[in-house]
Parts: sequence; C-alpha cells; structure tokens
Amino acid sequence: MSTDFARMAFPNESREYRAARNALLDAEIELRRRTEAVAAMRRALPPGGAVPQDYVFERIGADFRPGSVRLSELFGDFRTILIYSYMYGPERDSPCPGCTHLLDGLDGAARHVTKRAPLYVVARSPIARLAAWAHARGWNHLQLLSTAGNAYPVDYHGNTAGMPAAMRAERGYAEGENHDEPILNVFTRDGDTIRHFWGSELVFAPEDPGQDHRGLDSIDPVWGLLDTVPEGRGDFFPKVNY
Repeated sequence: MSTDFARMAFPNESREYRAARNALLDAEIELRRRTEAVAAMRRALPPGGAVPQDYVFERIGADFRPGSVRLSELFGDFRTILIYSYMYGPERDSPCPGCTHLLDGLDGAARHVTKRAPLYVVARSPIARLAAWAHARGWNHLQLLSTAGNAYPVDYHGNTAGMPAAMRAERGYAEGENHDEPILNVFTRDGDTIRHFWGSELVFAPEDPGQDHRGLDSIDPVWGLLDTVPEGRGDFFPKVNY
C-alpha cells in the first residue's frame, strides 16, 4: 500500500518540520501495518496446551461474601477469557506500582472489553485484601480473584516458581528464591477442553539496551501517552501514590 497521499499541516510549521514529520508518519504507518501483521500471527496460533486442572479461585460474590469459582466457570457464555497476574502477594506490604498503574487504565477498558471477552485479575493475596484494595483504588470494572494457594501462578508464570531452570540460572536466582511476575494469559474453551492460547512472554524476553522489557506496552496508556511527548519516558516510573 502506497504512502503517497495528501498530508496535513499545522499553523506556522517550517519546511524542515514538515519533512521530518512526513518521514515519521511514513514510519508510523509501517508500524501500524506491522502491528496488525503481528496480531494476525497471534490469532493464527495453533491450539495451545490444555490446562492441567480446573483451578479454584476465591472471589467476592454478588452477596458481597467470599466464595469460590473454578476456571471453567469464569467463561460464562464466552469462548475466551483474559487473566492478568497481579504482583500483590501476601508477603508484599503494597502492590507492584507497575502493575497498579496498568490496572488503573484497564479498569476503564474493562467496561468495554468484557462485552467480548471477560477480564480477570488474579493475585496470591487473600480475597478480602484484594477486594479492599480494589475499593480503595476505585476500580469498579475489574474482577479480582485470589489464587488461594492454587497452582495457577506457578503453571502460568505469575510467579518465578514455575520458571525453567535455564532462565533461573540466567537471572541468578537462588534455589527457593521466588517472587511474583506480571503476565497476561489468554485462555479459550472448546467444549469441555480449556486451552492456553497466548501469554505475554515478552515480559521475560531479554531487554534491548536502554529499555525495560516493555512486555505489555500495547495495552498500557501511560507509556503510550508519554511516547508522544518530547521528554519521552525519561527515568519516570509510576508510583502507587504520589
């Protein structure tokens, strides 16, 4: 597809600015095409592995009392669900600020995304603690679940306990040294079979020089907005409170 088309202009801009901006626009168009090509590759993935068990989570029910729910029950009438692993285990005094700022943005998105695929946030803390935090944070659309000691964080890499030995050695983790990790996992259901479809493995891939892993930037409004300003991201990193 050609990028030869009528271009915009803003008041009092120089020729140098417009030339540079047009070159950037061409790059943005190419990035848009590449983004869609990657999304098409993701949609075309072959069937992933069947989940090893029907995990039981804790949640706050419609009667505002703690209750349990199985992974298979999270689908409702949908074929696909999304589960984000939140770094807020019981040993933490406060949750991960990186996860928290992302969930601040996703709370608004959840109002819309859940019309097509339910979105859940899971963490290892007790459900009462998670519910209290969600209320304090003002999250009205995210559904928080406690893993309640089940194997989900290990099996689907919300914790380093399930990390392959080679990756642990590469990172210098001592035996028994484990901590939470952020990861978005997508699951699909076909009849009675639930399969893993995709996980944000970029979180665990080697970082490029001068960058962090940027594993979920495509769904993170904070980084997307900061990438549009001349100051860029700089050394800024979100906090839970300012």
